[in-house]
Amino acid sequence: MFTKFFFTLKDASVPVTLREYLTLIEALKAGCAEYSVNDFYYLARATLVKDEKNLDKFDQVFGHCFNGIEFISDAAEVEIPEEWLKKLAELSLTDEEKAQVEAMGGWEKLMETLQERLKEQEKRHQGGNKWIGTAGKSPFGAYGYNPEGVRIGQKESRHRKAVKVWDKREYKNLDDSVELGTRNIKVAMKRLRQFAREGAAEELDLDDTIRSTARNAGFLDLKMRPERHNTVKVLILFDIGGSMDDHIKACEELFSAARTEFKHLEFYYFHNCVYEKLWKENSRRHTSFMPTWDVLHTYPADYKLILVGDATMSPYEIAYPGGSVEHWNEEAGQVWMERMLNIYHKAVWLNPVPEKYWDYTPSVQMIKQLMTDRMYPLTIGGLESAMKELSR
Repeated sequence: MFTKFFFTLKDASVPVTLREYLTLIEALKAGCAEYSVNDFYYLARATLVKDEKNLDKFDQVFGHCFNGIEFISDAAEVEIPEEWLKKLAELSLTDEEKAQVEAMGGWEKLMETLQERLKEQEKRHQGGNKWIGTAGKSPFGAYGYNPEGVRIGQKESRHRKAVKVWDKREYKNLDDSVELGTRNIKVAMKRLRQFAREGAAEELDLDDTIRSTARNAGFLDLKMRPERHNTVKVLILFDIGGSMDDHIKACEELFSAARTEFKHLEFYYFHNCVYEKLWKENSRRHTSFMPTWDVLHTYPADYKLILVGDATMSPYEIAYPGGSVEHWNEEAGQVWMERMLNIYHKAVWLNPVPEKYWDYTPSVQMIKQLMTDRMYPLTIGGLESAMKELSR
């Protein structure tokens, strides 16, 4: 069983190693989990999962491999027949009827009663308010109603009243395909950090101090060194307004994380496509802006360029002079894009629109082509791939 679990995790792209598997087996032999499936779940997760982005995959594999095994500590070895839990009907109650259904009276009472039901029940039940079944008022089963119950065999929540659900995946939002959070962005951006020691010697160099003191016959000889700083320089451009209003939260989180991670960070805004001017104050963008030519001459080629936008616009805004929706642009957007990319060879485009929709928007394909396919979705996995591209 455990060997199958190990290989199923590997098939699901969870990077588990043989050493970690052996550690789990040793912990089981030492009695760390005893006979509790819940304890085994947390033990296995602690030993086999190294990155929180894999927790959702781990939960899915665990539920698949150990489906049907009792999840109550010290429960009798009684399995719930699968056919009992098939959905035959769903119970619908009015608010008045729901108010008449009483809770069992707490977690311990609920677990104690469920153990008794498992020992006593001999057949499948539908309806009713006592046995494990479907479409009833019992605290145990599926597709019924109880203000405090154990959901067993039901695909998803209906009333959000269950206090225990074996198949519940608590870390769903940490998979590679989910939208970003500030902390996750910081973790992904660490790939781009490059440290160097520059400036005044203000930090104690312990190793060198020990060596120098030893050579000095034991007389203390303090050695100092400059602090390590992240030397990466980043120029980030945000598309703002229009369809990007739907992605404000993700962009704010990205901006917040970037300002924390990179000491040398410069940012500007644009709308839809880069043209002859950029700005930092959206409320004053028509009167207070910086010519794009000045930006290109201010920040040298050692800056890494990140453009953030959904690339959703009229194709004319990219390909033709005068195509901008807000002003008359003397030169096409693609001309300015090519100028930027000729200077900043390390460049990526982050798109908050899910990748599966990109093929349906011609302008996205045009921008992706201009970026020579260096467009990545604004997800944890996409951001990690983008940082890897910039660090090459």
